[in-house]
Amino acid sequence: MNSFPIVRIVSKILIPYIVLFGLYVQFHGDFGPGGGFQAGVILASALILYGLVFGLPAAKAVAPPWLVEKFIALGVLVYAGTGVATMLLGGNFLDYDVLEHHFLTEITVGGQTLHMLPSGQHLGIFLVEVGVGITVTAVMLMIFYCFAGRETASE
Repeated sequence: MNSFPIVRIVSKILIPYIVLFGLYVQFHGDFGPGGGFQAGVILASALILYGLVFGLPAAKAVAPPWLVEKFIALGVLVYAGTGVATMLLGGNFLDYDVLEHHFLTEITVGGQTLHMLPSGQHLGIFLVEVGVGITVTAVMLMIFYCFAGRETASE
């Protein structure tokens, strides 16, 4: 792609906005449309675009395959760990309200109570969506690495 400077420059401009939009979808997924899966695909598309334009070795330098494998496991751990944590705290598997009683911190400022974390259900859904987002981003990137790095058939 060295012979296409316009594609390289436009990609350098677009990639930060793609990442920003992916983060927006991730962090607003529990309030409206979107969430972990959509955000994961958007974030992975930014890294895949980088790999397509600047080459597979450059993409692997930014996100090494060993690190991507760790993020696959981390995402699943966050996803499942949220449900296991609610069970260990005395609730049902998806009873996120028990998280509120154990992790919600409140401070009082000028007679007004401020919550430092969202309510239990919002916190639980947020953590589940973060786990899904991490897993989907890493899996999509690993699929790209596998397809882009394969040898071509010799004639």
